[in-house]
Amino acid sequence: MFRHPLDPAQVSAQVAAALAEDVGPGDLNAALIDPTQRLRARVMTREAGVFCGRPWVEEIFRVLDPQVALTWAVADGDALTADQTLLTLEGPARAILTGERCALNFMQTLSATATVTRQWSAPLEGKGLTLLDTRKTLPGLRTAQKYAVLCGGGANHRMGLFDAFLIKENHIAAAGGIEAAVNAARAFAPTRPVEIEVETVTEFEVALAAGADLIMLDEFDEEALHAAMAYPRGATKIEVSGNVDPGRLQALAALGVDYVSLGALTKHIRALDLSLRAERA
Repeated sequence: MFRHPLDPAQVSAQVAAALAEDVGPGDLNAALIDPTQRLRARVMTREAGVFCGRPWVEEIFRVLDPQVALTWAVADGDALTADQTLLTLEGPARAILTGERCALNFMQTLSATATVTRQWSAPLEGKGLTLLDTRKTLPGLRTAQKYAVLCGGGANHRMGLFDAFLIKENHIAAAGGIEAAVNAARAFAPTRPVEIEVETVTEFEVALAAGADLIMLDEFDEEALHAAMAYPRGATKIEVSGNVDPGRLQALAALGVDYVSLGALTKHIRALDLSLRAERA
């Protein structure tokens, strides 16, 4: 599928929005601190997981005060153990304290996505089945969460509505059917991938005949899934979505399914438990 490279401009925009939301016209607490005071701080994790978020933290302190020195003990994608130090910071106290919450927010959220992705993807290594994210992301953080999926060992589906067709039941109804929708997609953007979501084996047959590049089997039970996978499908790839739990992945791989897409990688996450502790330098 797609692999979306990390865009520094997107990182800068996300950090700018986060700082504007948190700091606004100025940090009242930081104003209480002597501007010459320096701090030494370290960021720790209280639990195991997979780390993600370095580019956003670096951008936060670059914007607030480049004099804050960051010394990393981990890289994006590294496995973490409880009580591990991730990062040490040293520099002006005002900047460190102003950036603390934003930095932790990015790290704990993106590490959560990377951690969940690793839990799902690790058993699939070498099995020929690829784990995909979806568009079920936090508003404003899609590129960040999709990067976190890559750090956790998953792969990216389309970024948005602009880079590939994913023709769902409402599009099919509005376009006049599966074949009509595929033909319209080919005519409108011939180089874009065309994926069709189907809910029955009959719809699968039509999508296959229409020449879809990828067919998503949505909420298929075992009988319908086996029936669909028995069809000769040439170059058409098969994606499964819905009714998927970790115990089912091995069976899907054995059937020859190409992709499993999970909204849970970016939607059903719990922030990794991180903290920052500071002392006067």
